Amino acid sequence: MSIFDRLLDDAAVFPPGNLPLAEAVPAHGRHEHAPYAGVVGAFVLAARDLDALAACTASLPPGSLPLSMTVPLAGVGAALARAAAIPAVRLVGLEVALGGGDAASAVVGALSGVPDDLEVYVELPRDARRDAVAAVLSGTRLRAKLRTGGVRAELYPDEAELAETIASVTRNGLSFKATAGLHHALRNTDPDTGFEQHGFLNVLLAADAAHREASVDEIAGLLAQRDPAVVASGIQELGPGVRQTFRSFGTCSVADPVDELVDLGLLPESHRTRTQETA
Repeated sequence: MSIFDRLLDDAAVFPPGNLPLAEAVPAHGRHEHAPYAGVVGAFVLAARDLDALAACTASLPPGSLPLSMTVPLAGVGAALARAAAIPAVRLVGLEVALGGGDAASAVVGALSGVPDDLEVYVELPRDARRDAVAAVLSGTRLRAKLRTGGVRAELYPDEAELAETIASVTRNGLSFKATAGLHHALRNTDPDTGFEQHGFLNVLLAADAAHREASVDEIAGLLAQRDPAVVASGIQELGPGVRQTFRSFGTCSVADPVDELVDLGLLPESHRTRTQETA
């Protein structure tokens, strides 16, 4: 696995992108045949939208759409059955959210019937259950999902909280994916909303540091780093093994992160998604 293989899960239908499903499905197909196809992971969709997906994929070949499905813990069984009934879908991942009343101790049992060939991610709650959920996932085939942003400022964990979560995940021997808020390669302040946003390259560096048992303060410092030269240099020093810890992240735009990686010299110019006008 190279450092960027299948890093970008296609979450185009989620905020703030909100691409209509009828447009997002063919767009995913174009991503899979583009020069940068190797960095593109699964198509992400909520289980509640499976009926609409069935209609959008009726003309596609069987098994042609790799799908990672988000679903509440209580709805896993029904969602698996519905996804299996859509010929075009090749279900590759399950991203499970806990309800407010779901206890950490119930998670593993509730997911015991999930097929072994699926990558299963359990979103860690941003409350007192976080470390308990990570602990019960430890030693199982289940993985963690970390929320790194959203449509409101309070949905973004600061670098200290995210560093503590990454450290907890790594201590428990878990790999993880991230969801929401990683709109750019580097830590930044969104000019429109004022939100402090994590960079997905910063998270890669943080995952590597956590694997090396760095302190939470060191991990937080990497998450806070905004210098493109410093971050790009750090990424170039990483081995592909870091991806065994940080598996992927959902992005509402595949094009933006690809082009930012090209700008930083981390992907070849041939991978650029948008043609540049020349003077």
